[in-house]
Amino acid sequence: MFVDSHCHLTFPELVVRVPAIREAMALAKVDRALCICTTLEEFPGVHGLALRYDNLWATAGVHPENQGVAEPSVDDLLSLGRMPRVLAIGETGLDYYRLGERSVADMAWQRDRFRVHIRAARQLDLPLVIHTRAASVDTLAILRDEGRDTRLASATGVFHCFTETAEVAHAALDMGFYISFSGILTFRNAQHLRDVATYVPLDRLLIETDSPYLSPVPFRGKTNDPSLVPHVAAALATLRNCSVELIAQATSRNFETLFKRVSEPRDAALRM
Repeated sequence: MFVDSHCHLTFPELVVRVPAIREAMALAKVDRALCICTTLEEFPGVHGLALRYDNLWATAGVHPENQGVAEPSVDDLLSLGRMPRVLAIGETGLDYYRLGERSVADMAWQRDRFRVHIRAARQLDLPLVIHTRAASVDTLAILRDEGRDTRLASATGVFHCFTETAEVAHAALDMGFYISFSGILTFRNAQHLRDVATYVPLDRLLIETDSPYLSPVPFRGKTNDPSLVPHVAAALATLRNCSVELIAQATSRNFETLFKRVSEPRDAALRM
């Protein structure tokens, strides 16, 4: 019924509880989850979950904030992206939120890394899982710039854990991207985000936990996991004056449309 389109089950808070989390998912009618990779070093663990469990899938990428880790090349991501049960490239993007004493100019390494992910995703014709925080202007500009090469498939993907303005959502939608909402939607101080959530077309919505973070109300402050994604769906249903079932059906259908490799038969995928 429900799909968690973005979780981090290899993070220490969750990896030791995966069997129990899957049981909780089943009770909550959360059928599937996409496990997100944030470093090349983490990929074997993320991919291992997808190979082991038939309702989990993986991505391949390096989070924009991660420093002191292996830097991905296009070839690295092409190799990982071709592996079975890998649905997307990312988590990638830009994050200027914690600049500290650095300037935006100092973040060129993030922009270069983002371009590497975009180029790999387009060559593979896989969607991008995009993280953007306090950097939406550059995020959109780089996507547009990389799109000038028309020899490759157009970039597609999702702006995950969306917290930006309606204008950013409009620009992302115009470029063909999906918008995913997390438990932040339930926070008292997130009215601007709830306003955006009423605007995004039903056929471009996704839901996620971004667990172990951002537990929805009434679980805020506790460790999040995919079994709580129905609370995000319920918040969307209230905002849009529709049933939770409709949100579940639409977001599950959207997940299958965007992450098209999810429909590959498991046995066939494992033989790739």
